[in-house]
Order: sequence, then C-alpha cells, then structure tokens
Amino acid sequence: MKKIIVAFVFALTAITTFAQEKNKKLTFEVDGKCEMCKMRIEKAALNCKGVKYAKWDIPSHQLSLIVDERKTDPMKIKTAIIAVGHDTKELKASNEAYDNVHPCCKYREDNSDDSEQH
Repeated sequence: MKKIIVAFVFALTAITTFAQEKNKKLTFEVDGKCEMCKMRIEKAALNCKGVKYAKWDIPSHQLSLIVDERKTDPMKIKTAIIAVGHDTKELKASNEAYDNVHPCCKYREDNSDDSEQH
C-alpha cells in the first residue's frame, strides 16, 4: 500500500511539473492611456520573477506576456501592476497607488488614448 501511495504522489508531481510551461504566452487587459502608462505597466510586469517579455498595447489595453509558469502566475503579475496604479479586470489599484500616477495618466476619469500627446 505504501508503494502505491508513493507512486501516486510521484505521478501527480510529475503531471504538475509538466503542466507548467517555461515559455507560456498570456494576455490580459490593463487600464491606462499613454506612453508613460505603457512604460510603468511593462516595468512592473518585467520586475516579476519569471516574466520574460511584456508589451502593453495602448489602444487595446492588452498586456502580452511570456512567462515561466514555474516561477510566477498571472495573479502575481496583476498584483505588481495594481501596485503601480493600474487596474485589471480582476484586481483594482488602491486609491493611494492610483493617486500616485501622473495626472495625464488618470484613466479612471478619461480612458481616451493620449499616446500622441506624450
């Protein structure tokens, strides 16, 4: 019986390990409106261990990532992004974090694309 349990635990561990990708592509929405937002969002994502690539598109608000799932997960990245003042669909930045973004980056009041002005 003990050998069966050990074999089951080993098999379960192997499945979990193989299910995590080294170069997983992720995309999710992040609120913002200009080049300064883009730099802030991408920097926050890239500062997360396991994030290899981050590009935020201003018009679509889509953040495209390549991550090592063994080192991070989407919620860790979203938590880093809200810490610098940008909302996601699942998580909202605190008022304090949002208040710290530059006045032109205040997307909650006006979510227009201001990329041409910066």
